[in-house]
Amino acid sequence: MGGMVLEELAEVSARVAATSSRSRKTELLAELFARTEPSELPVVIAYLSGRLPQGRLGVGWRVLREPVAPAERASLTVGQVDTAFTEMAAVKGAGSQAGRRRLVEGLWGAATEAEQRFLYGLVTGEVRQGALDAVAVEAVARASGVPVAGVRRAVMLSGSLEEVATAVLAGGEEALSGFGLVVGRPVQPMLASSSGSVAEAALGPCAVEEKLDGIRVQVHRVGERVSVYTRTLDDITVRLPEVVELARALPAERFVLDGEVLALDGEGRPRSFQETAGRVGSRLDVGTAAETLPVSVAFFDVLAVEGRELLDLGYAERAGALAALVPEVARVRRSVVADPGAEGAAERAEGFLAEALARGHEGVVVKGLDSVYAAGRRGAAWRKVKPVRTADLVVLGAEWGHGRRSGKLSNLHLGAREPDGSLVMLGKTFKGMTDEVLAWQTERLGELAESDDGHVVKVRPELVVEVAFDGLQRSSRYAAGVTLRFARLVRYREDKPVTEADSVASVRAAAGWDG
Repeated sequence: MGGMVLEELAEVSARVAATSSRSRKTELLAELFARTEPSELPVVIAYLSGRLPQGRLGVGWRVLREPVAPAERASLTVGQVDTAFTEMAAVKGAGSQAGRRRLVEGLWGAATEAEQRFLYGLVTGEVRQGALDAVAVEAVARASGVPVAGVRRAVMLSGSLEEVATAVLAGGEEALSGFGLVVGRPVQPMLASSSGSVAEAALGPCAVEEKLDGIRVQVHRVGERVSVYTRTLDDITVRLPEVVELARALPAERFVLDGEVLALDGEGRPRSFQETAGRVGSRLDVGTAAETLPVSVAFFDVLAVEGRELLDLGYAERAGALAALVPEVARVRRSVVADPGAEGAAERAEGFLAEALARGHEGVVVKGLDSVYAAGRRGAAWRKVKPVRTADLVVLGAEWGHGRRSGKLSNLHLGAREPDGSLVMLGKTFKGMTDEVLAWQTERLGELAESDDGHVVKVRPELVVEVAFDGLQRSSRYAAGVTLRFARLVRYREDKPVTEADSVASVRAAAGWDG
């Protein structure tokens, strides 16, 4: 069987991981992409970015812990590996673990020692420490001779780096024309960075919006067909009949809306995030779930309406289009601050924050009135302000508890992202956990376990948790040089991928700490 040999891919991955130079990473990937067959690009890019096209394989450390003698020479191709992973993902039912073990032994036995290391990292999620998607985008641009801004925008609108890479490496810049905003196809959402205060965030004419503690949704309508997607582009339409009904009642037949779904109590105050997440993720009969815990949706942006693409319009213009389409009851509350320096402007903005908090919301998001919708980007145009310092961190491991927590995984090891994509530990916490959370995380982390020395269970870095903390302090124990002070668990963020967890730099910024 022809095609790229796995050894070549593994070698490039190792070289990318070994350098801290972004330009060198880009160069290495560009050279590899340029000599990759178009049909193999989707798999090659996915592997370098630490993704498996098949999703979860059901292969844990219990299957991987038994060593397999490596092959003496390289012969495996990327295509053969992809086929083997597809077979693993298809194994179901009784005896599935034994079946996967046989497939792993066969694949590992055909791999050299270096290839085994790459395969292990790929299956356990460790390859993400090498090539970041952002670097891969730049590499695709260099290899194809296409402007990086065009490639980046196409990826944002298509949601697939692999698809864009295959197109532009085969067709050049002309291929970008095939990646516009398509109503019915989800786009990566625009994200907000963090600020310590409204005054810090309001650097120019802006709007101050309530920050709702719900599930981010993107709603597409084409005629009578309505689709609802999460921030990770998963289709959850069937779970939200209330949102579908509202979308069909709006006075347009073709649009894309961005908003937040949340459950409210009898007084119109938000219920806990866990209740909202539980409703959206419920496997109960949808009608029963909707009756038991109905949800509301509040929209804050419109990306397209009736054939008009609005991404490149300023926020103020998009807000006008949103108001013309969606009734006030289904829009996020906001207050416009045309001149933050004007007398009383700061007080009004702070007052709006206080009102949002009093209504039970997380805080506010400050948005520049002239800001365009930069899908998939986290920039300075949108800034979230919350009164409590929080960070979305990655669970790297957990320690077995003692006393009342004996038999439970308790003390979480928390990691943040570095610029090269690696994860570094920022501290631990065992606080803020109810008995229900302890039971759930013990089971879930057990599924993700890579090793267990009787004290610490190391896990695949797939779970994101929101952690509150009082500040940072210097620490030589951690590679980041800092650690969290008085960290406590707020909630698990299963709606959030690891790629959207906070970086070390963003944690430092949220803490207002640059020492």
